[in-house]
Amino acid sequence: MFSLQNKTAIVTGGASGIGLAISTAFAQAGALVHILELNAEQAQQAAGDLVGAGTRVKAHTVDVSKQADVRAVIDGIAAGGPIHILVNNAGIAHVGNAETTTEADMDRLFAVNVKGVYNCLNATIPYMKANGGGVILNMASVAATVGLADRFAYSMTKGAVLTMTIQVAKDYVRQGIRCNCISPGRVHTPFVDGFLATNYPGQEAEMFAKLSATQPIGRMARPDEIGALALYLCSDEASFITGTDYPIDGGFIRLNS
Repeated sequence: MFSLQNKTAIVTGGASGIGLAISTAFAQAGALVHILELNAEQAQQAAGDLVGAGTRVKAHTVDVSKQADVRAVIDGIAAGGPIHILVNNAGIAHVGNAETTTEADMDRLFAVNVKGVYNCLNATIPYMKANGGGVILNMASVAATVGLADRFAYSMTKGAVLTMTIQVAKDYVRQGIRCNCISPGRVHTPFVDGFLATNYPGQEAEMFAKLSATQPIGRMARPDEIGALALYLCSDEASFITGTDYPIDGGFIRLNS
C-alpha cells in the first residue's frame, strides 16, 4: 500500500521541516522527488542525504513567489516526463495583529504563501490535464479554521490556501485532478527551535513545554507524522478523496472549543 513507484512528485520547501519529511516519505515510497527550495545549499544537502538505495531525488533552486522562475523549473521537470504529484508546502510565518503587521510584512507573506501556491498551480495544472490527471496537496494550517493570537497575516494566507484547495478541486475534478490540503497544529521543526532561541533565550525548554501543552494530546506533532498523511493523500489509496482539508492537530481544533 501507498506505493509511489513510477510517480514524479514536486515538493516546494522540500528540504527542511515538514517539507523534508514529505520528500523523505515520497522518496522511500518510490517516487522521483523534485525538491523546490529557495536555499540552494539546503536543497542540495537534502537531495544528497535522501539519495540512497532505490531513492531518486533532485534539487532545484527557485523562489516560488517569482512566476517566471517557477514556470521555468516546472517546464524543465515536465520535459522529463509526466508530473503526477504537486505538494505546495513552501511558506513563511509572521507574528503580529492587524495593527502591528506592516504593509511590507503583509506583502511578503502574500507573495510566498498565497502567490507562491498560485504560481505552482498555474504552471503545473496544464501538464496534469494533458497527462490525464494528478494529485495536488496544499499545506494549510489550523490557523485557516480557528483564530490564533497574533497571527493576522499568517492566518490570512492559510485561509487563502484552504479556499484555493476547494476551488481547484471543484474546477478540475473532471480532468482527473484531486486537490486536498493538510492543516497541521504545532509541529516540532527547526523553525520552532529557532523561534524559541531568538525570542526566548534561556527559556527555550520552558516555552517549548508551554507550546506543546496547547495541543490537547500533550505534545507537538513530529514532521514524519505529517509526511505519512501526505503520502496517503497522494497515493492511489486516496483516489476517492478530493476537496477536503485534513487537520492533524492533536485535537486542537475540536477539543479546545
